Amino acid sequence: MTRFDAATPAERRKLFAEAIAAHRERGSPFATFEADADASALATGDGSDGSEAETGASDRDDAEADDPEELPPWIQFGDGVLNLDCTESELDDLKSVLGEFPAFKIDDITRPEEAEGVNVRVSALADPNRVAQCVDRVFREVYGQHESFRAWVAAV
Repeated sequence: MTRFDAATPAERRKLFAEAIAAHRERGSPFATFEADADASALATGDGSDGSEAETGASDRDDAEADDPEELPPWIQFGDGVLNLDCTESELDDLKSVLGEFPAFKIDDITRPEEAEGVNVRVSALADPNRVAQCVDRVFREVYGQHESFRAWVAAV
């Protein structure tokens, strides 16, 4: 891989697919994708491109939006599985997105006692391009990222 970020839908999908291919070629444990930290602040519904009304994403907790320590959304891919954390309302949005990707299904939902939210493992037995499409949709429709958010490949 020669680049590690992208900010348009087509470029992000290409970036995600290249990272998945690199992950498979290297035999690494996983590839990690993150939304840019600055983009996450825009996704809280301030009426700009990242507003819930425009993206269809659910409202985030007011406490989360005001938390300066909040980490940007991330998704990991490894061994044909997507791994991500989300809130209960984001889980509903995730199920909706996955309904449009028949090759993807939720394998496991973990609700740790020591943390808010859930960890979700999704079977993603598809080619890198289809996985990349799903990852981009999850960032946009589950995590409420605006159309031109910057995504990073944080690990391959």
